[in-house]
Amino acid sequence: MNRNNVIILALLSLFIMSCASKKNVLYFQDIENYEQENDTITNVVRIKSNDLLSISVSSADRKSAAPFNLPVLATLNSDITAVNSQQRLQTYLVNNNGSIQFPILGEINLLGKTTGEASVYLIEKLKKYIKDPIVNLRVTNFKVSVLGEVRNPGVFNITDERITILEAISRAGDMSVFGKRKNVLVIREVNGKKTYNRVDFTSSKLLNSPYYYLQQNDVVLVDPNKAQIQSSTFFNRNTPIFVSIAGVIISVISILTR
Repeated sequence: MNRNNVIILALLSLFIMSCASKKNVLYFQDIENYEQENDTITNVVRIKSNDLLSISVSSADRKSAAPFNLPVLATLNSDITAVNSQQRLQTYLVNNNGSIQFPILGEINLLGKTTGEASVYLIEKLKKYIKDPIVNLRVTNFKVSVLGEVRNPGVFNITDERITILEAISRAGDMSVFGKRKNVLVIREVNGKKTYNRVDFTSSKLLNSPYYYLQQNDVVLVDPNKAQIQSSTFFNRNTPIFVSIAGVIISVISILTR
């Protein structure tokens, strides 16, 4: 075998190794075949136990609405140069039964309701006391966790009650090259019970998945791929890659120098 053939063979081997890895790294590899399903996926946030709710009641008659709002708290933020006071709305804690203690109305059960449904429910009760009440309700402790083979794992607070699994992975700095994209675990609480499901980031089916939009307290776990698991015994996670490349180079050199 002449030198040119050996070089071509070595380059071809490296190319094949590169192509194989792309299948495990690239997102949405079949995106050209993606079709939106008939049932449009919606982002539905349902109230759960231990949620913190911000609820404000307003009306054209401010005096009649005032008793239904919690007092505003003043908090102090101090630094070396100044002390500043900021106002902060109090929140309602949803207890284990799914209820909150609301001014005048007493115990109100909101478990399983969407924020929109809860607002309508409160409006109907408030109509006995207020003309044309307006209720602004949202979950203030909406958060998701991203763990595993991502660059910046952590807990992320969401202010607008809407985040996709793609956005969550982006906030965590994206998956590392060692992340197992075809088998990402999503842990979710449904009706007080922990459930789990696995999603495939290499497939466009993820876009139609009920796990595309995350719920409050969801946990996204990216498992390490086989190469990373095998490399766990080495000091450097890239050692197997370096060893493979070095092996190819040594083989080529030994053939050329014969």
